[in-house]
Amino acid sequence: MSDAETAAWRARLPEAFAPPLRRRLLRALGAAACLAWLGWALALFGFTPARLWQGLSGLATILRLMLPPSPGALWGDILRGLAESVAMALLGTVAAALLALPLGVLGARNLVTATLLRFSIRRLFDGFRGIDQLIWALAYVRAVGLGPLAGVLAIATADIAVLAKLYAEAIEAVERRQVEGVAAAGGGWAERLRFGVLPQVLPVMLAQALYFFESNTRAAAILGVVGAGGIGLQIAERIRVRAWDEVAFIILLMIVIVAAIDGLSARLRRRLIGGAGR
Repeated sequence: MSDAETAAWRARLPEAFAPPLRRRLLRALGAAACLAWLGWALALFGFTPARLWQGLSGLATILRLMLPPSPGALWGDILRGLAESVAMALLGTVAAALLALPLGVLGARNLVTATLLRFSIRRLFDGFRGIDQLIWALAYVRAVGLGPLAGVLAIATADIAVLAKLYAEAIEAVERRQVEGVAAAGGGWAERLRFGVLPQVLPVMLAQALYFFESNTRAAAILGVVGAGGIGLQIAERIRVRAWDEVAFIILLMIVIVAAIDGLSARLRRRLIGGAGR
């Protein structure tokens, strides 16, 4: 391309060669505003290089004290706490998955045509998703007392809305021809749901529930710190007495358990999705 042709194209499409001055100024102002906000946030949080270095030094000391990991003398308490955490995650996930199924149906646009009902259900999902499991655990500890029951209720309450939203989106993405075929054969709303929708989405729903079970196994340890039972209580007690070698041992056990659950869940998800494809 000659210089004359380049000049002609530059005259016809100036923004393709360089953004206008106003846009460049707005970008520069936006970048300056972001940097100013970042500096204000760092100053508000008391961020200084000396404080950061002190924190990293303290973390390095803790990591040194964790070696070598040691189970200590309370093997039974550790194993019982791990079993409680896995049971909390399993019961909470199962309860959430079962309760989320009808809510997901009510929130699906292609199944529920009542706009007001569907809108109300969706906003209910938004409200519950805005509250973290830890907040629910604190509330349930006050309501039902210390122990795994509070953890199960916290996991179930926090996961219901998330799973319901995922279920609703999966239902909205189903193949319509299968549903229309059931309707053409004389099936009503319940038959379309049973034979046209659920066979398509159940493998996806089960895979999502398995993933939540794996995630909730990790979350159960945090819930125990606030009194909701599980291994978190054992971790909190050992941190309180600075038994970092035992904390490291518990963390390693949790990693092994989560890895085992992850492997089992992955195999089940592959079988479910593969079976649906066949």
